[in-house]
Amino acid sequence: MIVVENLHRHFGGFRAVDGASLKIETGSITGLIGPNGAGKTTLFNVVAGRLPPTSGRVVMDGEDITGMAPHELFAKGLLRTFQIAHEFGSMTVRENLMMVPAAQSGESLWNACFRRGAVAAEEKRLRDKADEVLEFLTISHLADQRASNISGGQKKLLELGRTMMVDAKIVFLDEVGAGVNRTLLNTIGDAIVRLNKERGYTFCVIEHDMDFIARLCNPVICMAEGKVLAQGTVEEVKNDERVIEAYLGTGLKNKVKEEAAHG
Repeated sequence: MIVVENLHRHFGGFRAVDGASLKIETGSITGLIGPNGAGKTTLFNVVAGRLPPTSGRVVMDGEDITGMAPHELFAKGLLRTFQIAHEFGSMTVRENLMMVPAAQSGESLWNACFRRGAVAAEEKRLRDKADEVLEFLTISHLADQRASNISGGQKKLLELGRTMMVDAKIVFLDEVGAGVNRTLLNTIGDAIVRLNKERGYTFCVIEHDMDFIARLCNPVICMAEGKVLAQGTVEEVKNDERVIEAYLGTGLKNKVKEEAAHG
């Protein structure tokens, strides 16, 4: 699905992504972990077209997509969400979903004036699709609420719902659990698993909640200082010496090992 080859993204002398290479297999839920500043979000931004790479390649289904704009990648089925949800607060939750598909007929002045029947029919199809998505995500009761009035966790569900309006192929989720209570996080996790199993979505998930990662993700990739340190199952990555050192530092890692040895 996605192959990242020797990717670099530098900001002056700072190497936010420093030669990262990884693969996201079709049909997987891949976890991307690492300490703050590891380069995870920058990697997402380069893959999703928000930032050009300094060097390296990104390939999707055999096609070189390096440097493509977000709208071009959107058309290919590659979407991403953000740490802070980007909803249209003055619109209802349903309207936020209905506006996602591109090139709607009602966007044309000619159609709006002279093909009102076709515009109305398309709007009904989008409304029905939005209602189906809201039911899938168990938030139908929020359909007519202004998006600015729903909780942070519900906004994360809304962002996930947007990807369903265009039947995405691969979705990059950036800290979907940030600021979300445990109950809603479980609901988000359930939705991700169902989309993966029932609709064939591929996911790559940045998350600091290791319980959430362990429940959803296989494989897990760990980054530190812009590089890929380790890849494998959750247990394999958690027990990797390089990963432990990246999170704890050498001194604290040795202290933990000594305490474990003595007791």
